[in-house]
Amino acid sequence: MADIEKDLAAHLTEVAIALQQRRSEQETMDAIVHAAVGTIPGAEHAGIMTVTGKRHIDTVATTGDLPCEVDRAQYASGEGPCLTALFEEAVVSVPDVAADDRWPAFAPKAAALDIGSMLSFQLYAQNEDLGALNLYALEPNAFGDESRHVGSLFAGHAAIALASAQERRQLTAAVQTRDMIGQAKGILMERHGLSADQAFAVLTRTSQHTNLKLRDIAERLTTTGKLPTPGESTP
Repeated sequence: MADIEKDLAAHLTEVAIALQQRRSEQETMDAIVHAAVGTIPGAEHAGIMTVTGKRHIDTVATTGDLPCEVDRAQYASGEGPCLTALFEEAVVSVPDVAADDRWPAFAPKAAALDIGSMLSFQLYAQNEDLGALNLYALEPNAFGDESRHVGSLFAGHAAIALASAQERRQLTAAVQTRDMIGQAKGILMERHGLSADQAFAVLTRTSQHTNLKLRDIAERLTTTGKLPTPGESTP
């Protein structure tokens, strides 16, 4: 048992390193679902489902078409193990989809897609944003105790990698916004002989008067050479 755990730890470390090397959030999610199938016993298909602002639900990465079809069945019925993992429970196991009575509207739809068993792990819950890793198998009882154990460990590593990717994306967006605002300030300073502080004040006043974000104001100015006016939206 000690050797098995040691081998598992080494494998998960390799997976974690590989995930951290992905360049974007989407690449990280794509790598997570494929690594999950290669790591978690019983998994034949995998997908990641997210909720943004506790309203917009989407399947953002899959190993194929089948997870998308199962997820669409959950969206249509308004229930299912993946949604439960997102909103209610950290781990949701479905040994026999057709025989499970927890989601009566979803179960027949999933069975019609030849899904025998499912296993879902909540990846993260950040304010109003949620994410879950979902595993699918064609046969019932495909996921045992080992699947739940390995899956829980894998989900922990995946969550860290995904959080790092999201942080890199946010940092990149922040840098781009700063540069865009800097360019807009430069345009106003050159055009009107303003100081840096005065140019920034013009941008913030325009943002307040138009109810548009400062970045949108700066982007409009740098791309069109004009500031938006009240009642006008960016294209």
